[in-house]
Amino acid sequence: MKKIQLIVKILVIILIAAIAFVGIYVQKQNRMENIVKDYSLGMDLKGSRVVELKVSDETKEIIRDKDGKIVKESDKKEGEDYKTEEQPLNSDEVKTTENYKKSKSIIEKRLSKLNVDNYIVKLDESTGTIVLEIPENDGTDHVVSNVSETGKFEIVDSENVENILMDNNDIKGANVLYNTTTTGTAVYLNIEFNKQGKEKLKNISNDYKTIETDTDSENDNDTENKEEKTEQKKITMKIDDNEMITTSFDETMENGSIQLSMGQASQDKTKINDNVESSATIATLLDTGNLPVEYKIESNEYVSTDILTSSLIKFGIAVVALLLVALLTLIIKYKKLGLLAAVEFIGFIALYSLLLRYTNVTITLEGIAAILVIIVMNYIFNYRLLNTIKNQTGEDRKKAITDEFIEFSLKAIPVCILSIVFCFVSWQPISSFGMTMFWGLVLEALYNITVAKSFLKE
Repeated sequence: MKKIQLIVKILVIILIAAIAFVGIYVQKQNRMENIVKDYSLGMDLKGSRVVELKVSDETKEIIRDKDGKIVKESDKKEGEDYKTEEQPLNSDEVKTTENYKKSKSIIEKRLSKLNVDNYIVKLDESTGTIVLEIPENDGTDHVVSNVSETGKFEIVDSENVENILMDNNDIKGANVLYNTTTTGTAVYLNIEFNKQGKEKLKNISNDYKTIETDTDSENDNDTENKEEKTEQKKITMKIDDNEMITTSFDETMENGSIQLSMGQASQDKTKINDNVESSATIATLLDTGNLPVEYKIESNEYVSTDILTSSLIKFGIAVVALLLVALLTLIIKYKKLGLLAAVEFIGFIALYSLLLRYTNVTITLEGIAAILVIIVMNYIFNYRLLNTIKNQTGEDRKKAITDEFIEFSLKAIPVCILSIVFCFVSWQPISSFGMTMFWGLVLEALYNITVAKSFLKE
């Protein structure tokens, strides 16, 4: 029975190692794809996207009627005179150092909201030019397109766009809501307003309430009973001058929030995800505030890392070779015990590999150094343990394993404290080192008190 249990344990470790080092492949769209999550690599290992944002010098066309009122192109009427003028997107008044710094701060907030935790933002205070350096991955294009948007929110009178009823200063926050029914999942953009905005919304929703018309009269020519027709007042909600919706209110809004339906309810996961992504994008813009200066993307290019892939491969081969030599040393010196220790050591490395992937640790060169430290620490622990228990059996061996584990853990406490401190450092290289060390120490403690003890106690 003990032999069967041992064989099962070895097979489980082999399976874990196969998943970690080879992967799990399934067929997707006529090709085999590894569904095991990949490592999250830092910019020093994977390269980065460098984006230069310059203060826009473009202009927009403004159409005014004979009274000087701004009208849309679609509202122009034949036979009337209109005047077209070019208006700069950025007036001289907004091109200030204060606005440039505020724009940089807002962009940093957006990057954080978009879960980009490894970035560099540089500002030229004299010109307002902002340079971003962010990791290159599948979501980079989405991030770039969103951080450069102005994010200007306005509720205006639909007949007089110069009458701005509400703007970004009235917003408290924005988020995404869901409602699942038998017909599918509906996605909503929820905009919450601050105290000032709540009062404005209440007044606006009352002023722009849907007008009920009297239809009791059977004779359209009966002017006595016929209610005088009144033109319905409506508001237009815009984001970056793009109209989201034009409507009136069914009732007075007193709760201080508005929910906008983003697409139709659906049971299709792809459509739902698209609606969620669109809503989350707008929510991020509204939640972080609008850029006081309008920017344009001057350049957007991938910059490869200075570390060659071939160099990393050679380094990896060298590390694997050293590990094999170290494990062979254990096997030769401690025979059966050495073989069992080698198997559980490989299991530790495999689990550590998976843990780093699924805890979203960003691995940098410093992170690789931490990985090597953890592997060496675990090897030293195994070596000391084998040297202690090689001539012991039964309860004496179990007690020796426990004592060795306690002694080693006490010595590792200062390293653990240091790694936790490093986790909270904002500089990515130090943070990567700390996070990698922290998870390695946690796994080492749990793994050695369970798996290693189980393998070597008999």
